[in-house]
Amino acid sequence: MSTTHMTGPDAAGPGDRRVTPEAVAGRLLRAATRSGAQLVSEAAVLVQGAAVLADPIAGAVYSTPAAAAADGVHAAAHPQEHPHHVQRPAAGAVLVLHPAPTVPAEHVGLVVTTTAALLEVRGQRAAELRAEQMRLHTTLLRLLLAGHTTSVTNTVSADGLTHVTLYRLTGPDVPTAHQVLWRAARPSLAGHGGSCALIGEVDGELLVAELHHGSDDGRILRLVSRVSERHGLLAGLAGPVPLAEMPTAHADAAAARHSATPAHRIVPADAVGTPQLARLLPPGPYTAWARSVLSPLTREHRHLLLVRLRTGSAPRAAAALGLSPGTVRTRLRGVAALLGADLDDITVQAHLLLALRAPTRGDGDDDCNGQAGGNDRAGNNDQARNDDQAWSNGHEHGRPPRPQTLPGGILDTDVARTWAVGLVGGLEPHLRIALACWLRHHARTAPAASELHVHRTTLTVWLTQCAERLGQNLSDATVRAELHLALEATAKDGDDPRALPRRGGRTYRRV
Repeated sequence: MSTTHMTGPDAAGPGDRRVTPEAVAGRLLRAATRSGAQLVSEAAVLVQGAAVLADPIAGAVYSTPAAAAADGVHAAAHPQEHPHHVQRPAAGAVLVLHPAPTVPAEHVGLVVTTTAALLEVRGQRAAELRAEQMRLHTTLLRLLLAGHTTSVTNTVSADGLTHVTLYRLTGPDVPTAHQVLWRAARPSLAGHGGSCALIGEVDGELLVAELHHGSDDGRILRLVSRVSERHGLLAGLAGPVPLAEMPTAHADAAAARHSATPAHRIVPADAVGTPQLARLLPPGPYTAWARSVLSPLTREHRHLLLVRLRTGSAPRAAAALGLSPGTVRTRLRGVAALLGADLDDITVQAHLLLALRAPTRGDGDDDCNGQAGGNDRAGNNDQARNDDQAWSNGHEHGRPPRPQTLPGGILDTDVARTWAVGLVGGLEPHLRIALACWLRHHARTAPAASELHVHRTTLTVWLTQCAERLGQNLSDATVRAELHLALEATAKDGDDPRALPRRGGRTYRRV
């Protein structure tokens, strides 16, 4: 938002009879040649009040005085509540004038009409240049993804900008959202406020990269959130990360986007996986087990595995990583061989997500594992040391732990059981049995319905009821992993599909 004030002999208001319509138009035209902020400021002087250019996404673009910004934005959104304000559409926004009571209505009408027209002219001129600027931004984004960090920072005069926060957005109307976000963000290669935003369409999705000094001020996040809500977009967020890790952030943002829903349109990369349970597990055996399980994998292997687990399939992981599905499947077979595990097994997936979420600091550092109960933590200290040594000894003797099993008792703590009961404890027996069976069959309805001896439509209805009762998105692979762990932690004797209540007939076939 900008605000300026006119001073000097030209600052005479409409009370001065020397100000003719020609003089008003001339003053506004001269201000328009300088900047949009100067034009709005001149309009405020001529009506002896306030002038605000309000954008529905960005809020107040220009305001004179600055204190009038909030009032102007509210007047644009609710004109019926501000009958003394004068409004005109202008360049995709709304020009709001609040004149002094002594200013003639004819004069106010002339000022608002002329100012709106000049803002339209400035907007058209900006639109003529926008296409070239957008193409340049897209090129710079592709260079960042290819690792040409120095070339990009030199181009945008951002040698001091060291980190990036990345957004990947998809939806039914990306081109329109791109235009709206561009007008709201007003990106400049010179940057401002210690940051620089690059906005472009890459491979059919909207990509936003905010370059900054290590932390952003939240302005771009607010704009992306408003545009996502208005245009029905889903977004994944990754960062802040060093600029050199832009390709990694690109893949992480795509993986996170698969967890986005209309209720939560922007999902950060660190919010997917099994973060809640990971904070509750005993730190000693959990961290040692995770380190041993993942020890055969390189950093690249772990990142590939994490993207695969978050997206839920090899084709989606390939799209997130920018690789072919065949290449991803080949690499995943290599990872599976190193781990000695079936990556399609829901138990393996859930355990690997836990391993990848394990703390990276020392095993004894309790603070990195969240808020576990003090008594539980103190009572498990000796057992944690024993488990840690057991896992380490097994790894040294060529018997590394497998992701099919967790350290003994790791899910038997009170806090873990409380978490599990809070997640799935409210399900009726038939819904619990159906959900567990469906998860074991890789979230495929037909084979699960066959084992349950129910019609596929019936199982689909039950799964919808599960999603409603749990308040979870069952199409999210990470959610399914969490639900599987919760069902395992609260397993009951009657959870076998053969114990499913029967009523006979076509829907509930008798076993």
